[in-house]
Amino acid sequence: MNGLLQSLLELDATVFTWINTGCSNPVFDAVAPWFRERFFWAPLYLFIAAFSWLNFGKKGWIIVLGMVLSVAITDQFSSTLIKKNVQRLRPCNDPAMSDRIHLRVHCGSGYSFTSSHASNHFAVAVFLFGVLGPIRRWIKPAALVWASSIALSQVYVGVHYPGDILCGALTGAFFGWAVGKAGRWTVDGRR
Repeated sequence: MNGLLQSLLELDATVFTWINTGCSNPVFDAVAPWFRERFFWAPLYLFIAAFSWLNFGKKGWIIVLGMVLSVAITDQFSSTLIKKNVQRLRPCNDPAMSDRIHLRVHCGSGYSFTSSHASNHFAVAVFLFGVLGPIRRWIKPAALVWASSIALSQVYVGVHYPGDILCGALTGAFFGWAVGKAGRWTVDGRR
C-alpha cells in the first residue's frame, strides 16, 4: 500500500509541476489569481440569487439557501475533518517542491488536502445541476466550467496539488448532489 501511495504522490507532484510551470503564460498569470478570489465572483452569486428569485418567486430563496448549505457542509467537512487529519503540506510550503514551483499568490499556512476552493465551488455547481439543470440545460456545462476553472487555478498559482482539487471536487460534488436532491422538489415539483 505504501508503494501505491508513494507512486500516487509522485504522479501528483509531476502533474502539479506540469500545470504550475509547464502551462505558464501571461494570460493565465493574469487571470488565475483572480479566479480564486471570493469577491471576484460576487456578481455571479448576486446574479444567481436574482435569477432564482425572478424565475421562481418565493421558492427562489430555497436555491440560495441550498447553495449556502452546500458550501457550509462541504467547507466544514473539508477544512475541519479532512485537512486537520491528513495534514498534507501545500506545495508552496513543501521543501521538496521549493525548486519546482512558481508561486503566483500568497501561500497561506493551512493544509492542502482537500482543496476547500474546489470542494465549495463543486458543491455549488452540482447543487445547481440538480436543482436548475432539468429546467435550464445551459447551467450544467456553465457550472462545470466555472468550478473547474477555479479548481485548476489553485494548482496553477501554486497552492494545491491536483489530487487536492480532484478529491475536493468529488467531496463537493457529493454534498452538492445530496443537498440538491433534498431540496429539488421545492423548485420544480419533482423529487
